[in-house]
Amino acid sequence: MSIIYKNELIKVEIEKSEIPWLKIFTNKEIKEFSQCDSETKLEIFRCLDVIEKQMLKYFDVKKINIASFGNYMPHVHFHIMARFEEDSYFPEPMWGKIQREANLNLPSFEDFFEIIKNKL
Repeated sequence: MSIIYKNELIKVEIEKSEIPWLKIFTNKEIKEFSQCDSETKLEIFRCLDVIEKQMLKYFDVKKINIASFGNYMPHVHFHIMARFEEDSYFPEPMWGKIQREANLNLPSFEDFFEIIKNKL
């Protein structure tokens, strides 16, 4: 796990994958989003907005997926994934059944992560 951004409320981590995939976690151990204070909720939404807009701008995406479920990890977190018709799982979720071998030719993830660091 690689943290690319952190402040007093949240942290943003890279999920290693064939697709651009970031996760936003609350720093405090909070089980449900509704239990977050207003400041934390606003910070999560600010980061989601920045990440989604930059994914759309940097990658030629088919769709952005945003997911929040913590059945295995009951800690508030959001997944933000850039999806492509040629990725291994599309149109299934990244946790679904593999559909094909990926055929992706994407710009540098490292450069994208640097952009996110600077925007957040």
